[in-house]
Amino acid sequence: MKNDLLSDKQVRHCSLSIVKKKEFRVGKLESIFTRVITAFIVTICVVTIVFFFIHLIPGDPIVAILGEQAALQDVEQLRTQLGLDLPLASQWIEFITDLVVGDLGFSFYYHSPVAPIIAKSTVMTFYLAGAAFIIATSMGISLGIVAALYQEKVWDRLAVFAALVSMSIPNFVFGPILIIVFAVKLQWLPIGASEGVLSIVLPALALGLSLAALTMRMTRAAMIEVLREPYILAIRAKGLSQSRIMLAHVFRNALLPVVTTLGLQLGMLLGGAVITEAIFSWPGLGSLVIESISRRDYPMVQASVLVIAVSYIIINMLTDILYKVLDPRVDLGL
Repeated sequence: MKNDLLSDKQVRHCSLSIVKKKEFRVGKLESIFTRVITAFIVTICVVTIVFFFIHLIPGDPIVAILGEQAALQDVEQLRTQLGLDLPLASQWIEFITDLVVGDLGFSFYYHSPVAPIIAKSTVMTFYLAGAAFIIATSMGISLGIVAALYQEKVWDRLAVFAALVSMSIPNFVFGPILIIVFAVKLQWLPIGASEGVLSIVLPALALGLSLAALTMRMTRAAMIEVLREPYILAIRAKGLSQSRIMLAHVFRNALLPVVTTLGLQLGMLLGGAVITEAIFSWPGLGSLVIESISRRDYPMVQASVLVIAVSYIIINMLTDILYKVLDPRVDLGL
């Protein structure tokens, strides 16, 4: 009888476990679906704001294409051909409809589909942002570990001072300084993107050093906070070496805020690359956006902003997932 009773309890326990697992899976799928829908809505809102704002820029794209001396009949004919004679609301509806089916539009300036041009520029921007991110993570995390390891000593003070200086100098100032020193005076590195693999060094440094400084400060602060935890004292009492304690225990637990910062800043790099690309003549999305705004090339600007917005949203979602992998106790709704 007792065995039968235990069996019944076990059966009920198993049934409850199965139900809870199913509820967890359903909730997880609902959460992922909600995140995807939210990301889609945010993307549409961003693109819509850009769509209406760009039409407020003074100047006529038709005149920019044909020139001021163009005949009035030619101007009106091209305006009708490009659909710019329609009300703004109708143009927006047509733009969103094309966007849903994957059509990014037709460039006014290049007289060709936007997608291939955007794809080429996106590769160059991601190449630059990736190089800047590698510089930022390698320098920032290394200096952060050193600063935390030698807290309140010479190396710590030097690292903090270097980080403050790097964060205080904006990209549009730091970029020309790098060009003058390393390209003009010393002639160690090239400037233009067409001058070989080394041409990415200077723009990547200009873009990545401020992020390296922020990463260094976050790593240092997080590791110092973990070092004050009671379990670190217990680990030291076991006789482990300082380097093993710092790398195997302190750094691993200090990664969470660092990962969050890096994930958010990686998205920022895509937007921050606009100034850096303009300074170094790097043929990426930033340069393309600036040129397209001056040319009143509406489809090109809208598509470029769309790519940047979607990339930023995807990076944030991947950061959340990585955050959950590093610490399963964190509930991010995934």
